[in-house]
Amino acid sequence: MSHADLRGNPTGSASTAARDSAERALWRMMSFYDPPLADLDDAIAADGDWMLPHLMKAGFLLSLTEPSLLGEAAAALDAARARADKATDRERAHLDAVQKLQEGRWAAACQRWDEILCVYPRDALALQWAHLWDFYRGDAANLRGRPARALPDWDADDPLCAYVWGLYAFGLEESNLYPQAEDAGRRALSLNPRVPWAVHAVAHVMEMQGRFEEGGAWLRQHQGNWAEGNGFATHLWWHKALFRLEALDVAGVLRVVDKYLRGEDLQIGLQRVDASALLWRLHLLGHDMSAAFRGVLDHWPLDDAHAGYYAFNDVHAVLAMLGCGEVARAEAWVARCAERALDASESGRSNHPMAREVGLPLMRGLLALTRGEGDVAAETLYGVRTIAQRFGGSHAQRDLIDQTLLAAAAQGSGAIKGSLGRSLLNERRLAKPVTPLTRHWLERLGLASSAGGARAESRADAAPARMSPGDPPALPSDAGQP
Repeated sequence: MSHADLRGNPTGSASTAARDSAERALWRMMSFYDPPLADLDDAIAADGDWMLPHLMKAGFLLSLTEPSLLGEAAAALDAARARADKATDRERAHLDAVQKLQEGRWAAACQRWDEILCVYPRDALALQWAHLWDFYRGDAANLRGRPARALPDWDADDPLCAYVWGLYAFGLEESNLYPQAEDAGRRALSLNPRVPWAVHAVAHVMEMQGRFEEGGAWLRQHQGNWAEGNGFATHLWWHKALFRLEALDVAGVLRVVDKYLRGEDLQIGLQRVDASALLWRLHLLGHDMSAAFRGVLDHWPLDDAHAGYYAFNDVHAVLAMLGCGEVARAEAWVARCAERALDASESGRSNHPMAREVGLPLMRGLLALTRGEGDVAAETLYGVRTIAQRFGGSHAQRDLIDQTLLAAAAQGSGAIKGSLGRSLLNERRLAKPVTPLTRHWLERLGLASSAGGARAESRADAAPARMSPGDPPALPSDAGQP
């Protein structure tokens, strides 16, 4: 007798209690409302022979990109393998994908999930996991395309449909389709207001369009659904701080840092990455953030297992080291990452090309900037900026590269300072209205009074912010609040 989940996908368990617990765990993975581990343990208790809950536990642990969790993930994967003979073909395909994850073959895992979705487009687990690792690999085409291929087969009244729209919204945003992304995100929230990924996608749109006042209001409007009891809260506080930073409201940024991004409160690497990236942006503006950097670094386990595991995290660890003045430690860390990146035995891992092509040049450019070698830093960073999506993250996260480049240009000599700085700011001014942060860089590079700069700034300032039909009125200013 065959059994199925709520979307008709075949499963290997006859236990309704086990399937219900696994469904709650899946919802937690897509919504970020508390970790799914307790629900998965309930599913295992209800049906000890069912493979999928063990596999979901392994995949969830691997999704945190935390080397310290690899042993626990391996144990859960071993437990899944031991039950594979009672699994369905769909579940065994998931097992194959997660085994590829464990081996570091992230692209191959995503390909396996794509094969599952061609047959089972309402397999929410495949959509969620593929989306995360598309993000970790910087694969914008599949961030957009994979949910798009599945969504027409979903019913709007499915409890998880809103979350799939949230995935699609973020994929559209990372594909630079900003109006469509905002519409998709708002559609997700019209189906269910408790979809933090959709709130996040619209916040990204507003960040990329320079709508910093509206962005802060957007996050505050939805704050009741993401700020408490949600694993995504740290990242959304990071977004709120970015909107404050765009306005050069440094006091507002520091309030967010002090309340939500302190080292002792950051439990996993993904959260430490956010803190490190935000502090670095303040550091580039000339603020002494060494004490805050120290708090992050002291709570970041950085051993041999971490060095070279994921280039995106490696770069942000270097930011924390440099931010609190530990240049020698940063140099040693880069050397350890380089050793792994150049090791031929690592060539099967997705991180191998990420590290060689993007991670190592970025870290070397950061070292050069810290040593006062502005020209070297600018040349190194500029050489990698157009391929930086290959090491993952979002447009908003990778904007740190451009802001570091602007600092390198300001530190550099004649041609670098005049030509590169002007070119970067020309690009920025045409991408979105000139914000206080952009004006800061114009002034620092001595371009604020240039005729061409004034004309471009005037045109950009006149560009209207994109609003969707039915947008709520602007909320009152939240000055003085985190």
